[in-house]
Amino acid sequence: MPTYRPAPRQRSDGRLAWWLALATVVLEILYPLVHGHGRDELTIATVIAFALATVCQLIATRRLPAALLFLIVTAAVGFAVESVGTRTGYPFGRYSYNGSLGPRLRDVPLVIPLAWTMMAWPGLAAARRLSNNRVGVAVVGGWALASWDLFLDPQMVQAGHWSWAHATPGLQGIPLTNYAGWLLVSVLLMAILDRIVPWAGSDSQPLTLYLWTYGSSVLANLAFFDRPAVAVAGGVGMGLVALPLLGRLVRR
Repeated sequence: MPTYRPAPRQRSDGRLAWWLALATVVLEILYPLVHGHGRDELTIATVIAFALATVCQLIATRRLPAALLFLIVTAAVGFAVESVGTRTGYPFGRYSYNGSLGPRLRDVPLVIPLAWTMMAWPGLAAARRLSNNRVGVAVVGGWALASWDLFLDPQMVQAGHWSWAHATPGLQGIPLTNYAGWLLVSVLLMAILDRIVPWAGSDSQPLTLYLWTYGSSVLANLAFFDRPAVAVAGGVGMGLVALPLLGRLVRR
Protein backbone atom coordinates (compact mmCIF):
# COMPACT_ATOMS: atom_id res chain seq x y z
CA MET A 1 0.00 0.00 0.00
CA PRO A 2 1.47 3.39 -0.93
CA THR A 3 2.83 5.81 1.61
CA TYR A 4 0.63 8.83 2.27
CA ARG A 5 2.44 10.62 5.07
CA PRO A 6 3.78 14.08 4.10
CA ALA A 7 7.24 15.30 4.99
CA PRO A 8 7.19 16.37 8.65
CA ARG A 9 7.43 19.99 9.69
CA GLN A 10 9.56 20.01 12.81
CA ARG A 11 8.03 21.84 15.76
CA SER A 12 8.89 21.73 19.41
CA ASP A 13 6.60 19.69 21.66
CA GLY A 14 6.37 22.73 23.91
CA ARG A 15 7.81 23.36 27.34
CA LEU A 16 4.43 23.34 29.10
CA ALA A 17 3.56 20.03 27.45
CA TRP A 18 6.75 18.47 28.80
CA TRP A 19 6.15 19.86 32.30
CA LEU A 20 2.66 18.39 32.29
CA ALA A 21 4.09 15.08 31.10
CA LEU A 22 6.52 15.18 34.01
CA ALA A 23 3.65 15.94 36.40
CA THR A 24 1.80 12.92 35.01
CA VAL A 25 4.80 10.69 35.64
CA VAL A 26 5.18 11.97 39.21
CA LEU A 27 1.49 11.40 39.95
CA GLU A 28 1.67 7.86 38.59
CA ILE A 29 4.74 7.13 40.71
CA LEU A 30 2.80 8.27 43.77
CA TYR A 31 -0.19 6.02 43.01
CA PRO A 32 1.10 2.83 44.69
CA LEU A 33 2.14 4.86 47.74
CA VAL A 34 -1.29 6.41 48.38
CA HIS A 35 -4.32 4.55 49.74
CA GLY A 36 -8.01 5.10 50.42
CA HIS A 37 -9.91 8.11 49.11
CA GLY A 38 -6.63 9.87 48.38
CA ARG A 39 -5.92 7.31 45.68
CA ASP A 40 -9.28 8.08 44.02
CA GLU A 41 -8.42 11.78 43.93
CA LEU A 42 -4.95 10.97 42.64
CA THR A 43 -6.47 8.90 39.82
CA ILE A 44 -8.61 11.85 38.72
CA ALA A 45 -5.67 14.26 38.95
CA THR A 46 -3.49 11.94 36.88
CA VAL A 47 -6.04 11.67 34.08
CA ILE A 48 -6.47 15.45 33.98
CA ALA A 49 -2.71 16.07 33.95
CA PHE A 50 -2.17 13.50 31.19
CA ALA A 51 -5.03 14.89 29.10
CA LEU A 52 -3.69 18.44 29.50
CA ALA A 53 -0.22 17.22 28.49
CA THR A 54 -1.73 15.74 25.34
CA VAL A 55 -3.73 18.84 24.43
CA CYS A 56 -0.82 21.21 25.13
CA GLN A 57 1.50 19.14 22.95
CA LEU A 58 -1.03 19.25 20.13
CA ILE A 59 -1.38 23.03 20.52
CA ALA A 60 2.40 23.42 20.34
CA THR A 61 2.80 21.21 17.27
CA ARG A 62 -0.53 21.51 15.42
CA ARG A 63 -1.94 24.77 16.78
CA LEU A 64 -5.15 25.41 18.69
CA PRO A 65 -7.87 24.48 16.15
CA ALA A 66 -6.47 20.98 15.56
CA ALA A 67 -5.96 20.45 19.29
CA LEU A 68 -9.54 21.48 20.06
CA LEU A 69 -10.89 19.24 17.32
CA PHE A 70 -8.89 16.32 18.71
CA LEU A 71 -10.19 17.00 22.22
CA ILE A 72 -13.80 17.26 21.04
CA VAL A 73 -13.67 14.09 18.94
CA THR A 74 -11.92 11.89 21.50
CA ALA A 75 -13.98 13.12 24.46
CA ALA A 76 -17.23 12.86 22.50
CA VAL A 77 -16.48 9.35 21.25
CA GLY A 78 -15.35 8.28 24.71
CA PHE A 79 -18.45 9.66 26.39
CA ALA A 80 -20.80 8.26 23.74
CA VAL A 81 -19.50 4.69 23.86
CA GLU A 82 -19.32 4.71 27.66
CA SER A 83 -22.84 6.10 27.96
CA VAL A 84 -24.23 3.52 25.53
CA GLY A 85 -22.13 0.81 27.17
CA THR A 86 -23.41 1.41 30.69
CA ARG A 87 -27.01 1.40 29.47
CA THR A 88 -27.04 -1.41 26.91
CA GLY A 89 -23.94 -3.52 27.51
CA TYR A 90 -22.69 -2.80 23.97
CA PRO A 91 -19.97 -2.90 22.82
CA PHE A 92 -18.06 -3.81 26.01
CA GLY A 93 -20.44 -5.93 28.07
CA ARG A 94 -22.58 -5.12 31.12
CA TYR A 95 -20.78 -2.87 33.60
CA SER A 96 -21.46 0.07 35.89
CA TYR A 97 -19.49 2.86 37.55
CA ASN A 98 -19.65 3.68 41.22
CA GLY A 99 -19.24 7.17 42.70
CA SER A 100 -15.48 7.11 43.29
CA LEU A 101 -14.36 8.97 40.13
CA GLY A 102 -16.11 12.27 40.70
CA PRO A 103 -19.17 13.87 39.06
CA ARG A 104 -21.13 11.81 36.53
CA LEU A 105 -23.29 12.56 33.53
CA ARG A 106 -25.66 9.82 32.32
CA ASP A 107 -23.91 7.44 34.74
CA VAL A 108 -20.46 8.14 33.21
CA PRO A 109 -17.82 9.91 35.34
CA LEU A 110 -16.79 13.09 33.53
CA VAL A 111 -13.14 12.15 33.89
CA ILE A 112 -13.58 9.00 31.77
CA PRO A 113 -13.80 10.76 28.36
CA LEU A 114 -10.53 12.53 29.24
CA ALA A 115 -8.92 9.12 29.67
CA TRP A 116 -9.75 8.43 26.02
CA THR A 117 -8.24 11.80 25.11
CA MET A 118 -5.05 11.28 27.10
CA MET A 119 -4.08 7.92 25.54
CA ALA A 120 -5.49 8.32 22.04
CA TRP A 121 -2.74 10.69 20.97
CA PRO A 122 0.23 8.63 22.26
CA GLY A 123 -1.37 5.59 20.59
CA LEU A 124 -1.77 7.42 17.28
CA ALA A 125 1.75 8.86 17.45
CA ALA A 126 3.13 5.36 18.05
CA ALA A 127 1.17 3.94 15.13
CA ARG A 128 2.45 6.64 12.81
CA ARG A 129 6.01 5.67 13.70
CA LEU A 130 5.28 2.04 12.85
CA SER A 131 3.11 2.41 9.74
CA ASN A 132 2.98 4.73 6.74
CA ASN A 133 -0.52 4.00 5.43
CA ARG A 134 -3.95 4.81 6.78
CA VAL A 135 -5.14 1.24 7.25
CA GLY A 136 -1.96 0.33 9.10
CA VAL A 137 -2.17 3.41 11.32
CA ALA A 138 -5.81 2.66 12.20
CA VAL A 139 -5.10 -0.98 13.05
CA VAL A 140 -1.81 -0.43 14.90
CA GLY A 141 -3.16 2.65 16.65
CA GLY A 142 -6.32 0.80 17.62
CA TRP A 143 -4.27 -2.01 19.12
CA ALA A 144 -1.97 0.50 20.82
CA LEU A 145 -4.93 2.05 22.59
CA ALA A 146 -7.02 -1.07 23.25
CA SER A 147 -4.12 -3.13 24.61
CA TRP A 148 -3.58 -0.49 27.32
CA ASP A 149 -6.83 -1.76 28.82
CA LEU A 150 -5.11 -5.05 29.65
CA PHE A 151 -3.48 -3.04 32.43
CA LEU A 152 -6.19 -0.46 33.08
CA ASP A 153 -9.30 -2.53 33.59
CA PRO A 154 -7.94 -5.00 36.19
CA GLN A 155 -6.49 -2.07 38.14
CA MET A 156 -9.67 0.00 38.10
CA VAL A 157 -11.91 -2.96 38.94
CA GLN A 158 -9.69 -3.89 41.87
CA ALA A 159 -9.84 -0.26 43.02
CA GLY A 160 -13.65 -0.47 42.90
CA HIS A 161 -14.20 2.24 40.28
CA TRP A 162 -16.42 0.00 38.15
CA SER A 163 -17.64 -3.58 38.10
CA TRP A 164 -18.79 -6.16 35.55
CA ALA A 165 -22.06 -8.05 35.65
CA HIS A 166 -20.54 -11.08 33.91
CA ALA A 167 -16.79 -11.67 33.87
CA THR A 168 -16.78 -14.94 31.93
CA PRO A 169 -15.44 -15.81 29.51
CA GLY A 170 -12.76 -13.41 30.53
CA LEU A 171 -9.15 -12.58 31.29
CA GLN A 172 -8.06 -11.55 34.79
CA GLY A 173 -11.69 -11.03 35.81
CA ILE A 174 -12.51 -8.85 32.79
CA PRO A 175 -14.89 -10.18 30.09
CA LEU A 176 -13.41 -10.77 26.65
CA THR A 177 -16.26 -8.71 25.19
CA ASN A 178 -14.67 -5.67 26.83
CA TYR A 179 -11.39 -6.11 24.98
CA ALA A 180 -13.17 -6.83 21.70
CA GLY A 181 -15.28 -3.68 22.12
CA TRP A 182 -12.22 -1.61 22.99
CA LEU A 183 -10.42 -2.80 19.87
CA LEU A 184 -13.36 -2.10 17.58
CA VAL A 185 -13.94 1.41 18.92
CA SER A 186 -10.22 2.18 19.05
CA VAL A 187 -9.59 1.22 15.42
CA LEU A 188 -12.51 3.38 14.26
CA LEU A 189 -11.35 6.27 16.45
CA MET A 190 -7.80 6.05 15.13
CA ALA A 191 -9.04 6.06 11.55
CA ILE A 192 -10.89 9.32 12.29
CA LEU A 193 -8.02 10.94 14.20
CA ASP A 194 -5.51 10.08 11.49
CA ARG A 195 -7.62 12.14 9.12
CA ILE A 196 -7.95 15.20 11.31
CA VAL A 197 -4.54 15.44 13.04
CA PRO A 198 -1.78 16.48 10.61
CA TRP A 199 1.72 15.07 10.76
CA ALA A 200 4.01 17.74 12.19
CA GLY A 201 7.27 16.31 13.51
CA SER A 202 8.90 13.82 15.82
CA ASP A 203 6.29 13.97 18.64
CA SER A 204 8.79 12.89 21.28
CA GLN A 205 6.49 13.75 24.18
CA PRO A 206 3.53 11.44 23.34
CA LEU A 207 5.92 8.65 22.36
CA THR A 208 7.72 9.03 25.69
CA LEU A 209 4.41 8.90 27.56
CA TYR A 210 3.33 5.80 25.66
CA LEU A 211 6.54 3.95 26.52
CA TRP A 212 6.39 5.20 30.12
CA THR A 213 2.82 3.95 30.46
CA TYR A 214 3.89 0.55 29.17
CA GLY A 215 7.02 0.15 31.28
CA SER A 216 5.55 1.57 34.48
CA SER A 217 2.45 -0.61 34.16
CA VAL A 218 4.49 -3.77 33.87
CA LEU A 219 6.68 -2.75 36.81
CA ALA A 220 3.77 -1.66 39.02
CA ASN A 221 1.87 -4.92 38.54
CA LEU A 222 4.97 -6.96 39.32
CA ALA A 223 6.45 -4.96 42.18
CA PHE A 224 3.53 -3.15 43.87
CA PHE A 225 0.17 -4.73 43.01
CA ASP A 226 1.19 -8.42 43.11
CA ARG A 227 -0.53 -9.10 39.78
CA PRO A 228 2.07 -10.97 37.72
CA ALA A 229 -0.57 -12.37 35.36
CA VAL A 230 -1.70 -8.82 34.51
CA ALA A 231 1.94 -7.80 33.99
CA VAL A 232 2.42 -10.68 31.57
CA ALA A 233 -0.85 -10.16 29.67
CA GLY A 234 -0.35 -6.41 29.37
CA GLY A 235 3.37 -6.78 28.78
CA VAL A 236 2.73 -9.04 25.80
CA GLY A 237 -0.36 -7.27 24.46
CA MET A 238 0.75 -3.66 24.71
CA GLY A 239 4.32 -4.76 24.04
CA LEU A 240 3.35 -5.66 20.46
CA VAL A 241 3.37 -1.90 19.85
CA ALA A 242 5.65 -0.57 22.60
CA LEU A 243 8.63 -2.84 21.96
CA PRO A 244 8.83 -2.30 18.17
CA LEU A 245 8.36 1.41 18.82
CA LEU A 246 11.23 1.41 21.31
CA GLY A 247 13.40 -0.48 18.85
CA ARG A 248 12.70 2.00 16.08
CA LEU A 249 13.42 4.98 18.31
CA VAL A 250 16.69 3.43 19.50
CA ARG A 251 17.79 2.72 15.91
CA ARG A 252 17.07 6.30 14.93
